[in-house]
Formats: sequence, C-alpha cells, structure tokens
Amino acid sequence: MTIFDLSGRVAVVTGGNGGIGLGIAEALAVAGCAVSVWGRNAEKNARAVAILKKSGARAEAQACDVTDAASVKAAMAATLTTFGRVDGCFANAGIGGGGRQGFVERSEDDWRNMFATNLDGVFHVFQAVARHMTERAAAGDAFGRLVATSSIASLFGTARNEHYAASKAAINALVRALAVELARHGVTANAILPGWIKSEMTEGLMANDKFVGNVMPRIPMRRFGEPADFGGIAVYLMSGASSYHTADCFVIDGGYAAF
Repeated sequence: MTIFDLSGRVAVVTGGNGGIGLGIAEALAVAGCAVSVWGRNAEKNARAVAILKKSGARAEAQACDVTDAASVKAAMAATLTTFGRVDGCFANAGIGGGGRQGFVERSEDDWRNMFATNLDGVFHVFQAVARHMTERAAAGDAFGRLVATSSIASLFGTARNEHYAASKAAINALVRALAVELARHGVTANAILPGWIKSEMTEGLMANDKFVGNVMPRIPMRRFGEPADFGGIAVYLMSGASSYHTADCFVIDGGYAAF
C-alpha cells in the first residue's frame, strides 16, 4: 500500500460524467477508489460508469440535480445504500457564464440561475456529505475530504462574466470556512481553480481563432489544460498524503495566473 492508495475509499464526483469531473473520477478509480458519479444526464452517466469500471474500480451513477436539495439527498441516500460510506466529495458540477452580456444588462434570472448551480449546488452537496462525515467521526471514524471546483475567474477581473466570477469566489471563501469548522472531525476542505481547460463548456471558445490567439500567448505552458490534468491533485486530496493540507485554493492553469 502506498500513500496514494485509495483502496476502500468512496468518493462522490458531481458533474463527474464529463470534462474535469470525469478526469477526476478516472484518476480516483485508477487509484483504487470507488466512485459515485452524480449528474443530470443519464446517458452521459452510463458512459462515465463504463469508463470507470474499465480500471477495475467499483463505480455507479446517480441522477442528480445539485440545484435541488431533495435530489441531492436522494442521491446521497442511494450512494450510501450502494457503498455504505462516502469519504470524499468533489463538488464539480457547474455552469459557465458565456461572457457575452454586460453587467448592466444582466437579468435577475441569469444571476439567480448561476448561483443556484455554482454556489447553492455546492452548499446542498457539501451539507449532505458533511452531515454523513461528522456522524461517522462521532462514531470513531474521522476522515473526510471536501473539494470544490472553483475557477481562476475568481481571481481576475472577468468582464461580462461577473456572475460566474462571483459564484466561484464565494466557493473559495466557503471551503476556507468549512476547513476551519470541520477540522475537528478529520475533514479537510479545499478548492481547485482551473485555468483554460478543454471541455464541453469551453469548446466554443477553443474553436474561436481570435480567442486562442489572444489567450495562448498568456499561458506559459503554451497549451490548454485537459481533464486528465486534474487527476493528480484529486488523488492527492483524496489520500492520506493531504491529511494536514486544508483551506487551500489550488491553481491549475499552466502558469496563466503567474504571467
């Protein structure tokens, strides 16, 4: 057994049926972790589970809308029925803002919908999982990992995407607060801040030559990120290696923020 061996552990990955979420789920599965993928699209969920099982891992999926607290509670109950425990939760489900509309034209519905998924969704999921983790800790089994997918948009002046940036900045503050509150239960809380990553959410931008021409020179690595680039940090955060590492925001952006 190595320090990164996740055998016997169980993780939930919301939005784990594609993009960064699937990259995280695949790495966890290869490291021996059982994975429950929570997503709204049943077809994508099934494809993700098939991919995860190729590594020999135990995997399942739950139909879940993170904006709906009842849906989250049902997914949590079903996951516990299947696996008996949840040791880690990667709250990755989220939506992008598009960056096509200015702040003064922003509608109330746009604002609310963004926060309903990107912030309220994390609240619903973390609350359900943290309740289970703290109950387990009280019974003598103290171990938990809460990881939220934020964005480097939380650090920069993100024009025409202020609702997205604000929702992600709130996540950074949330994990720091949870890290302090839940440390006594053996639970860590951290955020991952991706840069420009190839995924379904960004495929339109990546196909725009003007965008690529403007952004690529600002990335020292001279490439866009891939979902697989998040596997290593996910395994580290899920493992015993990170037991004293909490309240952090991990920037995974090819050096974009430093340049």
